[in-house]
Amino acid sequence: MQSFDEYQNLSRRTWNLVHTDHPIVYPTLGLVNEAGELAGKVKKIFRDKAGVISEADRDALKYELGDVLWYLAQIATELNLSLDEIAQANLDKLASRLERNQIRGEGDYR
Repeated sequence: MQSFDEYQNLSRRTWNLVHTDHPIVYPTLGLVNEAGELAGKVKKIFRDKAGVISEADRDALKYELGDVLWYLAQIATELNLSLDEIAQANLDKLASRLERNQIRGEGDYR
């Protein structure tokens, strides 16, 4: 794999539309579910292991992050956005906030 765009195209092979009122509903719910699974694993690392991340934990987190990425790619595809475009827009937004000393605080458009 060379780029997020390639990942996005390759991941689409495993896409199967679940019928809802809109094609982004199912992958959005999947994204939130997988993000919750990731958060649960991180919580248990801090609760049970004093925050020490073992190789097994790292591998488990890698797979959860992959699931998050898969759902994100499907939402982006449905919205006709590339992951490269999304990543660049995020970097541009963060650079602007840093430049304006607005990296902390609240609000999407600070």
